[in-house]
Amino acid sequence: MQHVLTRAQYVRWRTAIFAIFFISGLSVATWASRVPSIKIALEIDKAQVGLLLLGGGIASIIGISSSPAILARTGARLGMTLSIATFASGVALIGIGANLFGSFPVVLIGLALFGLGNGCIDVMMNVEATAIEQHASKTILPLFHAFFSFGTVAGAGLGALAAQLHIDVFLHTLATAILIAAIGAVSIINVPARSEALDPEVGSGEKPHWRERMHLALAAWREPRTYAIGVVMLGMSFAEGGANDWLALGVAEDHGGGTALGAAALATFSVAMTAVRILGGPLVDRFGRVVVLRILALTAASGILLFILAPSLPLVFVGAALWGVGASLGFPLGMSAAADDPAKAAARVSAAATIGYISFLGGPPVLGFISEHIGLLNTLFILVGLAVLSGLFSGAARPLREDEKTPVSTG
Repeated sequence: MQHVLTRAQYVRWRTAIFAIFFISGLSVATWASRVPSIKIALEIDKAQVGLLLLGGGIASIIGISSSPAILARTGARLGMTLSIATFASGVALIGIGANLFGSFPVVLIGLALFGLGNGCIDVMMNVEATAIEQHASKTILPLFHAFFSFGTVAGAGLGALAAQLHIDVFLHTLATAILIAAIGAVSIINVPARSEALDPEVGSGEKPHWRERMHLALAAWREPRTYAIGVVMLGMSFAEGGANDWLALGVAEDHGGGTALGAAALATFSVAMTAVRILGGPLVDRFGRVVVLRILALTAASGILLFILAPSLPLVFVGAALWGVGASLGFPLGMSAAADDPAKAAARVSAAATIGYISFLGGPPVLGFISEHIGLLNTLFILVGLAVLSGLFSGAARPLREDEKTPVSTG
């Protein structure tokens, strides 16, 4: 049975999930903006940075893949609480490892906690956001991802300021971790307990066994549309993840801009992405998902090419902005497409999110290892090809017709 919410409960729920998207983005950009400083503090090369990213990526994939089971066991509220506490602890430990101990293993453990918690929360918050979108009956998922981008803008901006003021990574990450924990605690209080999210507080009615829930989640992996949407999300998630982890370093070292300009370029990317995500809902409702996705795929490919080939730093920043515009809506529109059938939305969103986040988190470490052989800027040509591929598969995001959806039982 669908739990009926008052208008005030709905607004508090929506605001709480906006805030959770924000702190997730804040955590990602906090790490990403300080990669050059962490690299210097640990005295490591790009391949070792790639190893750190790989460790965090593996932990994130574990978090993503285990999140349906965690949701089935704990419900959304407790699951999100545990996830936020985990990645906030990881953010703090990254700084402890970088500056207090100068220890590669400690930073790696911090990244593992950061990745595990973020992997779990990324799926859970998208499941919540698609439920809110179904409640609203209009395209608002890009706005949730705009709040993730608000977080990345804030994180990148604070990272640039910290680098400019020579604030060490430990103080920066500790303050950020405390802020994340505080916002997370207030947000969870305002997320309603819902039977659809298997929150144990709700009612006394019979709930499906967690094995039944897992069977439903796995069924989404047998549907061809899941993989087609996954290709759309793969290209754009690779582009977004690659920017978050390597754009600052590309500007700082390969384009000779230094660490402060590297963080500023990441902020430019994030601002551009955020602007399009704010406008994304009305654009999609007017022009349709497929048209918007194809135009943005072309924009992303063009922006990355300009970033790679630009002969001057101003053009590098233009390329970063176009890169952000182009990569902005692939992930949220993939989530919306996965949620077109309300009866199967949670399972399909979990599957689509897994594909997207594996690309987002697992792709950048691969780029790091490749860059040791051919250089970072040459490696980014891979992202150009994936952006084009995403555009070619964008037809998979076409909204389902009513006769393609699962009939809803009213009994």
